[in-house]
Amino acid sequence: MKTFLRFVFRVLFRVRPPQDDGQFKADRLLVVANHESFIDGLLLGLFLPINPVFVVHTTIAQNRWFRLMLRLVDYLAVDPTSPMAMKRVIKLVESGRPVVIFPEGRITVTGSLMKIYDGPAFVAAKTGATIVPVRIDGATRSYFSRMSGRYPKRLFPNLSIRILPPTSLTMTAGGTARARRRKAGEGMRKIMQEMLFQSQPRQTLFLSMLDAMEIHGRKHRFLEDLKQVEYSYGDLLKMSLALGRICTKLSNPGEYIGVLLPNLAPTLSMVIGMTAFKRVPAMMNYTAGADGMQNACIAAGIRTIITSRQFLETAKIGLQVESLANVRILYLEDLKSLLSIADKLWLIAYAMRFPRLANQSTDPNSAAVVLFTSGSEGKPKGVVHSHRSLLSNIAQIRAVIDFSAEDKFMNALPIFHSFGLTAGALLPVMTGTRLFLYPSPLHYRIIPEVIYDRGCTVLFGTSTFLGNYARFAHPYDFYRLRYVVAGAEKLSDSVRNTWFEKFGIRILEGYGATETAPVIAVNTPMAYRTGTVGTALPGLETKLVPVPGIEGAGQLHVKGPNVMLGYLRYEHPGVIEPPSSDIGDGWYNTGDIVAIDEDGFISIRGRVKRFAKIAGEMVSLEVVEKIAVQASPQTLHAATSIPDAQKGEAIVLFTTDAELSRERLQTAAKELGQTELAVPRRIVTVTELPLLGTGKIDYVSLKKMAENLRPAQGQSTPQKAASSEAETSSAEGVTQ
Repeated sequence: MKTFLRFVFRVLFRVRPPQDDGQFKADRLLVVANHESFIDGLLLGLFLPINPVFVVHTTIAQNRWFRLMLRLVDYLAVDPTSPMAMKRVIKLVESGRPVVIFPEGRITVTGSLMKIYDGPAFVAAKTGATIVPVRIDGATRSYFSRMSGRYPKRLFPNLSIRILPPTSLTMTAGGTARARRRKAGEGMRKIMQEMLFQSQPRQTLFLSMLDAMEIHGRKHRFLEDLKQVEYSYGDLLKMSLALGRICTKLSNPGEYIGVLLPNLAPTLSMVIGMTAFKRVPAMMNYTAGADGMQNACIAAGIRTIITSRQFLETAKIGLQVESLANVRILYLEDLKSLLSIADKLWLIAYAMRFPRLANQSTDPNSAAVVLFTSGSEGKPKGVVHSHRSLLSNIAQIRAVIDFSAEDKFMNALPIFHSFGLTAGALLPVMTGTRLFLYPSPLHYRIIPEVIYDRGCTVLFGTSTFLGNYARFAHPYDFYRLRYVVAGAEKLSDSVRNTWFEKFGIRILEGYGATETAPVIAVNTPMAYRTGTVGTALPGLETKLVPVPGIEGAGQLHVKGPNVMLGYLRYEHPGVIEPPSSDIGDGWYNTGDIVAIDEDGFISIRGRVKRFAKIAGEMVSLEVVEKIAVQASPQTLHAATSIPDAQKGEAIVLFTTDAELSRERLQTAAKELGQTELAVPRRIVTVTELPLLGTGKIDYVSLKKMAENLRPAQGQSTPQKAASSEAETSSAEGVTQ
C-alpha cells in the first residue's frame, strides 16, 4: 500500500524523494515540519527514509479525513499545551523511536509560520534529541489545505519536501520551569524560521517573478499606481520583456543603466526587465541634486540614464538632469519607437509564451541592482546588490512576517531607496501580494485617504513620514492596516504612542542599511519588544566590536546572504569593492553602536559618527534628541556637534520650538536619568529641519549649518543665545 501511494504522489503531485545525507542517524531523533495541509503527515510517512511515530494535535486527529490518513502511520494524539502529554512524547523520544511533530500544532491559515508551541521545543531540549527540520512546500495550494482565497487552489499542485541540516536545542539552566519552556519555545521558533528561509530557491529576480506568476496566474491583478489601472502578472511580464528588449539595443551586457523614474508600474517593469537581459538598473536618487547625481554616475560608470519628460517637468529637475556631463539621457516616451516589427513578433509569438526561454541565463550571485547612499559620509557610493541578496532579504522577511495574497501594500517610499525597493516593491511582486505604488511619501494628507480608499493592509514608512500621516489621518483611515513597519530612522516614542492611541495600531520597528538590502532586524507579532528594533533575521550573523568609552554595547558587524556584493566608489569608477571589516572578509561594518540582550533583541544606541566626545566622555547625540523630545514632544529636534577648544566638542541642538530653553532640557534630562553633559548649551531655532528624500533628517546639512553659526558671545543665559542664533538659522532651515 505504501509503495502504491508513493507512486501515486510522485505521478500526481510530482513529489521527488528528498535526499538523505545521513541526517536521520541519531539515537534520539525529532523531526519538525511546517504544517500546510491535511496530507502533510502522509507525505512525510511516504517519503522520509524512516518509520516514525507522528505526534498530532488532538483537534486535528478528530478530523474525519485526517483520521483516514492516520490509519496508514503510527501516531500519538496529544494536546501540546498539556505538560503530562509532553511527558509521553519525551518517553517516546527517549525510547529511540523517531518522532515527527508539527510545532505549530494546527494547519496554517496564513501560508506562513504560525504560533510555535513551547511543548515540542521542551521535548527537544529535555531529551537532547537531534532535530531535523523538514520543509513542506506547495500543499497550501491544494484542496487539502485550510487556506481560503489566499492562493488559487489546484487539484494536483507541485509538492516538495526538503530536509535541512540537523540541529539541537539546549535546556537553559536556572530559572523557573515556565521560563525554561519559554526559552525552548523561542529556540524552536528560530529553528523553524531558519528552515523557511534556508529552503528558498536560489534564482534571479525575473525567474522569481515567473514562479509567483505560475502560482497566482497570469490574470491575477495585483499592481496599481497613480494611473488607477490594475496590472496583472501578464501585463507586468509584457512590459518587462518589452522594456528589457529595448535596453539590449541601448547597452551592453553587464552595463549599469541609470533609472530616473518615480514609483510607477513601468519603473518596476523596467527594473525586472533589465535584469532578465543581463543589464543592471542603477536607481538614481532624484532628490540628491545635480552634484549628487553626477557623482553617482561617475562612481558606477553610468553612460545612459532613462527618465521621463513628464516626470522631469513634474519634479522640476529638468535643468539638473540636463546639466549632467558625459551621460546620454533617454526618455521613456520615445522608447516605444525602438521596438521593431520583428521585436513585436518575438514578444507576442515567443517571449510571452516561453518567458523562461526568452530570459538570458544569469548567475543569481551576479549584480542585479545598484542603489546609492545618501552621501552623508562624502560622495555617494554605489551599493551593488545581487539577485541572491535581494531575494534572500525577501525570504528572510517572509520567514518572520505572514504576508499573503489577501494583503495590499501601500508603498510611497521611493524605489531608489532600498527600503522602498526590496520591502515595498519587490516583496509584493514575488509573493503575489497586491501593491499600490504612490510617487511621493510627502503627500501627508493624500496618502491616508489612498490607504483608506484602496483598503491597504501593509504600510512601510519612516518615523517622520508616519508621524505626519497620523497628524492628517482620520481615525478610521487605517481601519484595515494589519502591519505598519517603521525603518530608516529611529521610531519616535510620540509617533509610536500616537498610532496606538489614535488608530489602535502597534508599529513594528525595524532596522537595516542599504548595504544589507536593507533589513537586518525587525520586531514581529511573535517576537516584539518595545524600545528595540527586534531580533536579527534568519541566516544573518551578528558580532559586536567594543568601542572605547561605551559600556554594554558595541559596533555592529553583520554577515549573511543579504549583504551587498560591494561598493562602487567615486575614486574607482566601475570597480566593485567587496565588503570587509575588522572581523574579516564578507563582513559589513554598520557603523552603529548597538546592544543585544539575552533574547537577541537589538537596541540602537547611535552611530559611531553620532557620538560627541565632551570632556573625555562619549555622549550619544540620539540621547540629546531624546531629552529634547521629552522636554517638547510636539516639535521636531535634531542634534549635531562642532569642535570646541575647551571640551573637545560641543553639542548644538536644532529645534522648531522657539520657547525651548536649557532649563527645560535640564529638567527633562533628570526625568530620564541622563547626564548633564547630554544637555546642549547651544539651542538653535529653525522653521523646519532639513530632510533627505527618504524622510531621514539630513545631518550633513545640519553639520554645515552648525559650523556656519556665529560663535556664541556673552552667553549669559542659554535662551538669549538661542534667540540670537535663531535669526541666523531660521533662514537656513530647509526641507526636501
